[in-house]
Amino acid sequence: MSHPTDESCIFCKIVAGQLPCFKLLEDEATIAFMDINPVNPGHALAVAKGHWPTIDVIPPEILAAVARTAQRVAKAAMTTLEPNGVNLLQSNGAGAGQSVPHLHVHILPRFPGDEVRLNWTYKPGDKAEIDAICERFKAAL
Repeated sequence: MSHPTDESCIFCKIVAGQLPCFKLLEDEATIAFMDINPVNPGHALAVAKGHWPTIDVIPPEILAAVARTAQRVAKAAMTTLEPNGVNLLQSNGAGAGQSVPHLHVHILPRFPGDEVRLNWTYKPGDKAEIDAICERFKAAL
């Protein structure tokens, strides 16, 4: 299976074997490896082998393969590290905190007092605004 690549992309270089990684597993469409800048012990990445920067451009079947890989790694993290929980995080674009423009899912084991902040404060939304955006989304779907 050939994959689109970007020769300047660090993840494409890892996929091609040009850069080392702490590889967990690999299949036809994905690779999983440990994050070398972990927010917590066990922080890993499930990465599409092909270079698709964001969720809006990746083929659905490749996204599904990345999700399967992320699930396998999350199960291993849960079994071996016994964290309080696990976050799966997939960011798109700089505004969402995406630092490598190559689709990937972070697997983040969570521990008490780890001070990792991914959550937000819940507050009721404006129902008219929610309805208007809902209608716009439905038109785009």
